[in-house]
Amino acid sequence: MSERGVSYRIDDLARAAGTTVRNVRAYQDKGLLPPPRKEGRVAFYDEAHLARLRTIGALLERGYTANNIAELMETWEAGGDLRELLGFEEAVTSPFIDEAESTIAVDELAKLFGTIDPLAIAKAVKLGLLIPGETAFRVPSMRVLRAGAELHRAGIPLPALLDEVSRLRRDVDKIAESFVALVQEHIFDKYGDALPPPGEASKLTEMIRRVRPLAELVVDTELAHALERHIRAGLGDRLARLLERKRARTGSRDRQGAGKK
Repeated sequence: MSERGVSYRIDDLARAAGTTVRNVRAYQDKGLLPPPRKEGRVAFYDEAHLARLRTIGALLERGYTANNIAELMETWEAGGDLRELLGFEEAVTSPFIDEAESTIAVDELAKLFGTIDPLAIAKAVKLGLLIPGETAFRVPSMRVLRAGAELHRAGIPLPALLDEVSRLRRDVDKIAESFVALVQEHIFDKYGDALPPPGEASKLTEMIRRVRPLAELVVDTELAHALERHIRAGLGDRLARLLERKRARTGSRDRQGAGKK
């Protein structure tokens, strides 16, 4: 014990942090770890060193390199909030999809679609809609699978549905790429290759988290308007033609009946 709390020799510190003495020395050489307190030829580390080592370990597990960590530490020591920066990183790397992966057995798949088409299954696997497992298929999105099953039961062939998924995916990818590029160009590019400065990271984190609902709002609204236009133009015209033919046939029968009288 010392005035600064618990003191560790280097091997005790490494053990407490779940790392090795070699790593502790390497982090110290790279400037990631502050120098220890010296008493003669013996080096002593404290709780601040242990906390720093645990932070370094957590960052390494999340995929950071030593250079990335050094930059983060510099920002932290200059008055930045490391938690703010980590929140920004989490927002960038966290998945946007809130649907958990499911599984479905072959007999359940047959029941859902009313058939088993080996070619359709192969195409679904190629598109990533189904992922083969040992005893069942893994399903990244059961919502998409159920929507496809409902359309198939309504009369749309599986090959046509799968082709449409492929086309839709290309179109949606372009929309997402364009939207993210817009946000990046006008909001993020002003920071160049540097990390956002202290106080800015939390604002950018909130912006990243708002990208999905804002994009969904815009796309859903535009899709609703487009569907309305195409339903009126396509199905509306078709219905009008069918009604006109019905009226024409009814009028013809009425005229024939009047002639017989």
